[in-house]
Amino acid sequence: MAWTEDKIKQLKKLWAKGRSTVEIAKELGISKNSVVGKVHRLDLTNRPSPIKKKSDKVRVVKQVPKGKCTLMDLKINTCHWPIGDPTDADFHFCGEPTVTGKPYCQEHCKIAYTSLKELASQNAKAATTPAADKKQD
Repeated sequence: MAWTEDKIKQLKKLWAKGRSTVEIAKELGISKNSVVGKVHRLDLTNRPSPIKKKSDKVRVVKQVPKGKCTLMDLKINTCHWPIGDPTDADFHFCGEPTVTGKPYCQEHCKIAYTSLKELASQNAKAATTPAADKKQD
C-alpha cells in the first residue's frame, strides 16, 4: 500500500482527534500495523496506551519482622535458611544479612559448611559429655 499525501493528511487529522489505530485503519481501508508504522515514521506525538492504565493505588511495602522472612520476602542478600516445617503456618526463613557469596548468614554458614572432620569432632565431644552418659542410662 502506498501512502498518498491525502491519506497522510487524513491520518494526521484522525490521530490528532484521538482516534485509535484500529479506527484509523478502518477509515483509511488499511491495516492497523500500517497505521502504527506510519505514525512512528512521521514521529507523531505519543498518546497514552489504552492498555496501560495509570494506577491510583499506593504501593505498600510490607515490613517483615527481623528474622522472619517468607519466600516472597527473600532477597539475594538475605539468609535463605529455612526455619520450621514447611507445612506449618509459622514456617519462615532466617532473613538475616548473608555472608558475601553465600546464601546464608554467618551463623547458618557455620552449620551448612561444616567439614566432615569437624562433624566427627563434634560427635565425639557429644558422646563424652555427662549429658550423653545420662541419656544412655
